[in-house]
Amino acid sequence: MSAPVICFGQQPCGFFPRRFLYAKFATARKLQAEIGGEIVFFYHDSDHDPRETQTTLRHRKTDEPLTFNFTFINKTQRKFSPLYAKKIPVGWRDQTARQLPAYVAPNHVDAFKGIAADTVAEYCLEMYRAMGLLEGIRIVRSSDPAFRRSACPITDFFVDVPHEGEIVRARHTPEGTLQLHEGGNSFITLPAVPLDAAHISPSRDSRLRWMQSVIHCTHYIAGAGEQAYLNPAEAPEITFVTRDTIDRSDEAYAD
Repeated sequence: MSAPVICFGQQPCGFFPRRFLYAKFATARKLQAEIGGEIVFFYHDSDHDPRETQTTLRHRKTDEPLTFNFTFINKTQRKFSPLYAKKIPVGWRDQTARQLPAYVAPNHVDAFKGIAADTVAEYCLEMYRAMGLLEGIRIVRSSDPAFRRSACPITDFFVDVPHEGEIVRARHTPEGTLQLHEGGNSFITLPAVPLDAAHISPSRDSRLRWMQSVIHCTHYIAGAGEQAYLNPAEAPEITFVTRDTIDRSDEAYAD
């Protein structure tokens, strides 16, 4: 039998990772210690929601929470660009670093200052690496054109297309149109483009099958939110494992 492949997935979820992501890392390492194999982090940096990268830290003296986030080059990037394409404005890192000593230990402040990445997804990933969370873990990114071309065809998906000088993540509708959701019942319909697998990323409901067609994991660490929509019948070859519980799961891990 082939060695186990232990996988978990997550969007970039704060420049200090949310505690639920840390719990996935911990659960995967504990399972690896029991059964062996490799750990794969499926980094879904194709998502576009800027709320995903909100980072809630607690003041080291008062314990009061404060939520940070990236700023963005322009409104189009903030609302519609995938996280791998959202650019970080000059000055954001230094301005944020000046606030961090009240919230995290000096070694984390130094690591934060040392990151030169210029996109949101890359900055988060490099911070996780600086914290030692990625040691010995294979990273697979949903934005990788080679991964996308290797994945199985799906009918429920988004397409990365140009719009107003930026790359945006547009929803492919059943009617074959491309739309950006402005909020409520308001949508922007974009011109049709030839579909190339290198520009396609999955919706929430098609992500598992799309991911598994390339990674072929044997075990998947699922969080509470994922369990509400994952369909294990789509991948009967996977053993689904519930991530360890952790308090204040939506706040940032900076211990």
